[in-house]
Amino acid sequence: MVFRSKRASFSGNLLSLLIEFFVTFLLIRIKNLYNNEHSFPKLTAQSSMKSCSPILILVCFGLFLLSCSSGEVKSDILVKPRKGTFSVKVNSTGELRAKRSTRIYGPRGGRSAGIYQMKIQSIEPEGILVKKGDLIAQLDQSELMSKITESKLALQKAQSQYDQAVLDTALTLSEARDNIANLKYTMKEKQYEQQQSQYEAPAIQRQLQLEYEKAERTYEQTVANYQKRIAQSVAKVKEKESDLFQQRNKFQELLDLQQEFIIRAPEEGMLIYFREWNGRKRVAGAMLSPWDPVVATLPDLTEMESITYVNEVDIQKVRKEQKVTIGLDAIANKYLTGEVIEVANIGEQRPNSDSKVFEVKIKVNESDTTLRPAMTTSNEILIAEKSEAFYVPLECLHSQDSLSFVFKESSNGIIRQEITTGLMNENEVEVIAGIELEDQLYLSLPEDTIGLPLERLQAVLANRKK
Repeated sequence: MVFRSKRASFSGNLLSLLIEFFVTFLLIRIKNLYNNEHSFPKLTAQSSMKSCSPILILVCFGLFLLSCSSGEVKSDILVKPRKGTFSVKVNSTGELRAKRSTRIYGPRGGRSAGIYQMKIQSIEPEGILVKKGDLIAQLDQSELMSKITESKLALQKAQSQYDQAVLDTALTLSEARDNIANLKYTMKEKQYEQQQSQYEAPAIQRQLQLEYEKAERTYEQTVANYQKRIAQSVAKVKEKESDLFQQRNKFQELLDLQQEFIIRAPEEGMLIYFREWNGRKRVAGAMLSPWDPVVATLPDLTEMESITYVNEVDIQKVRKEQKVTIGLDAIANKYLTGEVIEVANIGEQRPNSDSKVFEVKIKVNESDTTLRPAMTTSNEILIAEKSEAFYVPLECLHSQDSLSFVFKESSNGIIRQEITTGLMNENEVEVIAGIELEDQLYLSLPEDTIGLPLERLQAVLANRKK
């Protein structure tokens, strides 16, 4: 890099002349003042200040000229093209997450019990190591206890109704059986009277015959009705028994559901809080729904991935199987390697973000005991890389319509050199043709660009062929 100052020689000569003039003038004035003070010892302080005031004015004027002349100096920065490996990368911040994990569920039968919101009353600290069967969390049982009390009362009522139905059935059937026995006795009595009436008048015999037939018919009808009454009583008892069975099952389900409100670890692992769709953790005080009753997870730390979000401009460059360098914010100078395994097709609006972003999953190749879920990662996705490439800073590149060019220092002064560009990253751009390694390029815009000649790329290529 070369710094070139314009008007430097003129400013330097002007400053040297001014300094020499002021030094000479000051020496003369000081000598005159010294002689005057010795010649007139009674010179007042006021007259001395009047003698020094022209000197102060001249010094201030000289400093003003010095600042004005120094402010007019302008430097141009010249750089040379570089040759080496040129990389295009996309940088993003992500978060570590286990690729596989065991979910710890809360009660799944809340919907059948009529409970649609379950509050986490307490939960163990995140990151602790738990064993199978260890307590993980407890849910608020206030609504559940109210349901259990209601169900218990309903069960007692159903039991009472069932017992009453059984007693009513037994009493009714007992009365029916007694009535049948009495009718049977009456029928036999009429039959005996008929048999004894053979010596009576025919009219009396006929009357006794009719009474016997009536008693027999009444007995048969009562027996038939008794069978129907038995079927009716059995159906009534079964109905009450069904209600009792239903209330008993509901009560038992609530008791079983109460046991699920105490959540324990299904296996050994590290406790990690579950994150909802908006990234919020389910901690104490969070609400669970029967449709998504996950409380926490036990991740498999042997295989990790980094979840990151790329803006809609850079997402066009990201593809599967691209290599990634992963840094850990918590551990300085520690880098891992990875690979893009999934790129979302639809963007989403993340909290505290004005633009749409796309989720990208990056597989971590290494397995490290220091890796923990939710660690912040800095992901450097390698989009493209080319070795032995010519490249210059982006500040050197200028364009006009479809023409790309740089300002180059030549033997005839400043010229505009047409170039062909290739890859481009955040700071530099690859130059495929148009410049040489020893060319001097202007990093900033020259002071006067009007009328600068343009050297076309065809002319450069023709000179190379010669």
